[in-house]
Amino acid sequence: MMRVLVRESIADAGIALLRSKFEVDEDQTSPIEAIIGDYDAIVIRSATKLTAELIDAATNLKMIGRAGVGVDNVDVEAATRRGIVVANAPESTVVSAAEQTVGLLVALARNIPQAHAALKQGRWERSKWGGIELEGKTLGVLGFGRIGQQVARRAIGLGMQVVAYDPFVADERFRELGVDHAPSEDAVLGVADFLTLHSPLTDETRGMINRESIGKMKDGARLVNAARGALVDEEALAEALTSGKLAGAALDVFSAEPYDGPLLGIDSVVVTPHLAASTDEAQDRAGVIIAEQVCAALEGGLVSNAVNIPIVDKASLEILGPFVPLAARLGRLAVELAGGRPRRVVVSAHGPLADYDTRLLTVAALDGIFQGRVDQVVNYVNASLLAAERGITVSEERLRGSRDYTNIVEVRVTPEGGEEVEVSGTTIGPEPRLFLASAYGFGIDIELAPDMVFFRYDDVPGVIGKVGTLFGSNGANIANMAVSRTRDGQQALMALSVDEPPSEALIDEMHNVGFGDAIFIELE
Repeated sequence: MMRVLVRESIADAGIALLRSKFEVDEDQTSPIEAIIGDYDAIVIRSATKLTAELIDAATNLKMIGRAGVGVDNVDVEAATRRGIVVANAPESTVVSAAEQTVGLLVALARNIPQAHAALKQGRWERSKWGGIELEGKTLGVLGFGRIGQQVARRAIGLGMQVVAYDPFVADERFRELGVDHAPSEDAVLGVADFLTLHSPLTDETRGMINRESIGKMKDGARLVNAARGALVDEEALAEALTSGKLAGAALDVFSAEPYDGPLLGIDSVVVTPHLAASTDEAQDRAGVIIAEQVCAALEGGLVSNAVNIPIVDKASLEILGPFVPLAARLGRLAVELAGGRPRRVVVSAHGPLADYDTRLLTVAALDGIFQGRVDQVVNYVNASLLAAERGITVSEERLRGSRDYTNIVEVRVTPEGGEEVEVSGTTIGPEPRLFLASAYGFGIDIELAPDMVFFRYDDVPGVIGKVGTLFGSNGANIANMAVSRTRDGQQALMALSVDEPPSEALIDEMHNVGFGDAIFIELE
């Protein structure tokens, strides 16, 4: 019988489920390095750190279950290399996090914590801590994933008008919930009486609430953040509260925790110590969910919350492996060239590659498309679900024939209200090197690089020289260039790889001199 180690406490119902199928040991004290090799699965929370060394010692381990959301305490890369499924329970905290957000919203509007503290200290301060009503006010929601949607539902129940922005959620979902779909982040900032954050933390969203964005908010607006502390520039927030630009803030998360910064000294700030997931129900739910995940993994079922890539046999991985990073870059490239929220994605394998299970390539392409835009990891089970939740249709094609190259991966993205954009690529050499084979319907041959610029133009003499001069005069070095044109010689496509991201001034100058659709794309 397979054995499961429960290293940290989970719900009794979760333990019962595991015991009904496997031999289960609840052991929180034995040296983990001495016993982990005896088990097929391990269940942990946040206290247990599963390093690469521990994972290497887990010779029988097939599954790591994290009864919670984050997996920062697990070396996922090491587990993936060993073929160990890592799964978490992200949905376990959705309700708790949404309710914490609404609790902060009410506390902020009515100054409940401040009035409570004053009365506890013997001060009856009715006039000082009068608040405002939520009914009729506008709640702005940045990030309309699972938690953002639950917050919106509850806010509507309080009589609030809700406006939200998330470029990767379908219009239909906004309409279903009775929420106004804002065209941009700025459109939310400009109308919100209360602003709540539910965006994933990425390089793009880090510090998204800063001096500039606060300047776009209504005077006297209030901010709620129970998502990720680093979404907010806390120094800029403190300045806005002190100056009166913002009337208040309610925060459950901070850029560094435990937090002891200046926001604690501002009367209009409500704070809690990262309690969004800290309910009995959420913790119990996490235990049951992760027990279900362990059962699926050990019994050969689908692990719906897996956070790493699917396990494939060695022979297939040798063939597919080099094309996985290619598919991810092509997905990122296609969605950036399409320029809008994708409605349809097609991933196509051409050549002998089509003889294999190419779902891994589809997952990689979706990972590139969703990179930095969703609040969870994409995997082979949840990729289609995540796409469906956002109104995106995903399909695969396998074509045994291939033109020009032995194997080709093609990604086609149709944006909302736009035309389909196609890109394709292949791998070359033993490393392998990743090459673009086509884009926008132009055949083009250039190695994919971290920083690239693409643009179409009328095929007239002197363009290459003009582009070189523009880049040179702006101190931008072109590492590689490829040009393709239509058969009639009317239109051309130029692709450049550059040593570093071009400045906004350079891109603006290109637009001003006739290269209106020039776009810079970071592929890493």
